[in-house]
Amino acid sequence: MSSRHLGRTVAMQTLYQLDFRESFSSDYKKFKDKAILKKIEELSERNIQDFAPGTSEKKFIENIIEGVISNIEKIDQTLAKYAPEWPIEQITNIDRNVLRIGVYELMYDNSIPAKVAINEAIELAKTFGGEASGRFVNGVLGSIYKSVGEK
Repeated sequence: MSSRHLGRTVAMQTLYQLDFRESFSSDYKKFKDKAILKKIEELSERNIQDFAPGTSEKKFIENIIEGVISNIEKIDQTLAKYAPEWPIEQITNIDRNVLRIGVYELMYDNSIPAKVAINEAIELAKTFGGEASGRFVNGVLGSIYKSVGEK
């Protein structure tokens, strides 16, 4: 497993845990609260220690988590637009957070090529999601890519 793929895995684990505990979709404003931001930092640090000790990609992991959280409302609006049959609350927690990472990398992180962002998201979905997760993530991110193109 490449170090960046491992980094995305740790970021997804952190976002998954936050979504499970804090329910991203219910109140986006709370993710600007200092106590929540401190909790996010602690959770991220613990996940790095548990799943990727000694990683050289700590900043990469932190950038994904911070990027998704700071753009969460716009990311979820994008997902609602490109997956209208699936309200954000009905997408499984794993798929929702894999998609959030994919949309973040597609639309907000200019250092990641679009095809890499899509392929990495598909791999995360296949590894951690359900039987159809890879196809679902591919379909949604592919539609977004076709619409917005390369950054």
